[in-house]
Amino acid sequence: DRLVEIGCVEIWDKMPTGQQFHCFINPLREMSDGAREVTGYDDAFLAQFEPFDAHVQGFLDFIADDPLVIHNASFDLKFLNHELSLLGLAPLATSRSIDTLELARRLYPGQRNSLDALCQRLGIDAAARDKHGALIDAELLAQVYLEMSGGRQKAFQLPVQSPAAEPALDPPKRIPRAARVFTLPVETRAAHLDFLKQSFSADQSPIWADYKSLNR
Repeated sequence: DRLVEIGCVEIWDKMPTGQQFHCFINPLREMSDGAREVTGYDDAFLAQFEPFDAHVQGFLDFIADDPLVIHNASFDLKFLNHELSLLGLAPLATSRSIDTLELARRLYPGQRNSLDALCQRLGIDAAARDKHGALIDAELLAQVYLEMSGGRQKAFQLPVQSPAAEPALDPPKRIPRAARVFTLPVETRAAHLDFLKQSFSADQSPIWADYKSLNR
């Protein structure tokens, strides 16, 4: 078997940057039934694309010397390194890969740790993954990796100064003040009482008719 598709997304400082690399590859051979079933790609579809040598430089430029997050890294690296060897290029070292399958096995021992199972466990929407497409797999794996490694957003910390660095200030002292009394003019109080007489019946005694309340 040979490569038919490569999909990569870039992560920087625990956040996807939006940068990606994606290409379809003509494998220069017929697709096996199993590969056709998994990917949904047939020979006629792949025949319209260039072989691996036309994409290899763009791929190597994209990954540069950065770590590679791969689910079941040993499997994928064998395919990549086989293609690189056919072109006389240096293989990708296993030591630069972060295998999310191994990470998942440590975090969830004895459980299913396929990409679909991890998406379901971590609450990641994988509805768009109806086939085994390289780019959608890379996008989902980026979310899975970030969740398994502590989440997408780093906890931020505010600088804390020790008491010795800056002495604490005494709180301001409150000065007690006497309650202020506002006296209504006679005309205003008379008009208010007249309004109350028109608004309430004789057997009612509204609080607003109290003399003291009129002077608060």
